[in-house]
Amino acid sequence: MKIEVNGKELEVEATTLKALLSELDFGETNVATALNQNFIRRLDRSQTSLKAGDRVEIVAPRQGG
Repeated sequence: MKIEVNGKELEVEATTLKALLSELDFGETNVATALNQNFIRRLDRSQTSLKAGDRVEIVAPRQGG
């Protein structure tokens, strides 16, 4: 199915947000996620279904000074 991830259209097999992170090699990396501009908690990712046309944002935290 085609979805948008961080502004880029991708063809993916994943049907949940957790599976998408795995498919994109994020694994257990500490990231923040949003689906269609709604923040999704880590605990909810495995139950968050994806559908064609969804927009996903994946953001890794940064340290700085």
